[in-house]
Amino acid sequence: MTIRSLFVLVSVVAIVACSDSPSGHSPDQDLGLLWVKHAAEYEALSRQAYHSAERALPGFIANKTWTALPGQVNVENLPPAIIFDVDETVVSGADFQLTVERPVTQVKLNNWNSSATPLETTGFTRFANTARSASVEMFFVTNRPCEKIDGDDDPCPYKTTVLNDVREAGFETDLDHVMLANEKPGWTKEKSFRREHIAHTHRIIMLFGDDLSDFIPCMRATPAIPCDVAATAESRRDKVTRYAGYWGNGWYILPNPMHGSWMSIR
Repeated sequence: MTIRSLFVLVSVVAIVACSDSPSGHSPDQDLGLLWVKHAAEYEALSRQAYHSAERALPGFIANKTWTALPGQVNVENLPPAIIFDVDETVVSGADFQLTVERPVTQVKLNNWNSSATPLETTGFTRFANTARSASVEMFFVTNRPCEKIDGDDDPCPYKTTVLNDVREAGFETDLDHVMLANEKPGWTKEKSFRREHIAHTHRIIMLFGDDLSDFIPCMRATPAIPCDVAATAESRRDKVTRYAGYWGNGWYILPNPMHGSWMSIR
C-alpha cells in the first residue's frame, strides 16, 4: 500500500467514525460502542461464551460437588442455579450508549428503556431456556440501584425496568430473581453479598458477566463494603491469574469495551 493510499484509507475511517458518532462524542470515545453495535466479532464472542456454557451445562448439573463460587461448601443437596449480570450480559446497551447525552445516569437509562427495547446479548435466551428446561434456576444480579425516582411512588422502580429488560430479551422471570444494589442492607455495589445470599439456598454452577466484579470480589478502584483496599491494574491481573481455572469453566465473561470498573483503574 502506498503512503497516499494509506492516507486516503485513514481519512475515510475517520470520516465514517465521525458520521456514526453522536453529538458530543469523539471518535476515540466511541470506538468501543461502534464495535459492539456493528462488529460481527462481537456477536461471535457472545455466541462463543453461551455455546461453551451450553456444552458444559449437563456436566455441571450432574456433578453434585461442583460449584462455580469459590468457598461455597456442602453443596451436594442444593438445587443448581446460575447467576447473570444484566447490562452487556443479558441485554446490550450499545444503542442507549450511542444516543444518550452525557453524562450517563440511571434516570436517562430508565427513560430510554420506557420507549425502546434493548437487544438481547446473542446466545443468552437460548442458553437460559435450555438451563431452565434442565431444572436450573436463574438469578439476575445487577448494579442498577434500588432508589426512588422523583414523582414515582415505587421505592425501587429500576427493578421493574430490569425485569422487563430480561423478559424483552426472551426469558421470563420475576422480581424475586432480580437483585439490585442497595436493595437490602449490605447489598452494596460489591456483588459478593448477593452471590452469597443465593449460595445459601442454591449450588452456583455458573457465573456470567462482563466485568471482573461479576466474578471476583474487590475489583473496584473505589472499594465498597466488605472491601477495604482499592483495586489496581496489577491486583486485577493477579486475580485473573489466581482464578485461571474458572475462565470458560463455570465463569463466562462477555466483551464490553464501553464501560465498567476497569475505566477507573489507574
